[in-house]
Amino acid sequence: MKLNRILTSTFLTAATAGFLIGQASPPKETSVDIGGKKITIKYSAPSMRGRQIFGAGGVVSKDPTYPVWRAGANSATALHTDANLTIGNLNVPAGDYTLFVALENPWKLIVSKETGEWGLSYHADKDLGRVPMTVSKPAAPIETYKMTLAATGGNKGKLTLEWENVVASVDFTVK
Repeated sequence: MKLNRILTSTFLTAATAGFLIGQASPPKETSVDIGGKKITIKYSAPSMRGRQIFGAGGVVSKDPTYPVWRAGANSATALHTDANLTIGNLNVPAGDYTLFVALENPWKLIVSKETGEWGLSYHADKDLGRVPMTVSKPAAPIETYKMTLAATGGNKGKLTLEWENVVASVDFTVK
């Protein structure tokens, strides 16, 4: 009986690990510590796999929330901050939020007060606010979506999104 439990547990662990490794859009996390306060983003990282991502006819344009994008794949992109932040000119109290991106000109980072939703569920009435992003082109196409939080000196940092033919970023300050 004990051997059956061990074998079953081992099998389930191996199957789960194999599933996560083989996922088309595996879960990822980026975090930074600034002034003793931790900021974390959890997201899923899809790959291009030969597809057009942004623009007319791109994968993102087929989402039901378009021109709002979930800033990743699968469940919505989650932000947790131990500190009060100013993202661009938006005051964000310490806590939990969901991030989206409005694919407008210019792109805008959306900080939503709604949490725990699936990525294709977006409600504008839950927005804490929207902040313009700086958008540029990478030197070469970026196959797998990546989000990065980085300290830039003092109490400042930068959130960067990179995928396909876009690098979008916004500065933030830890209060």
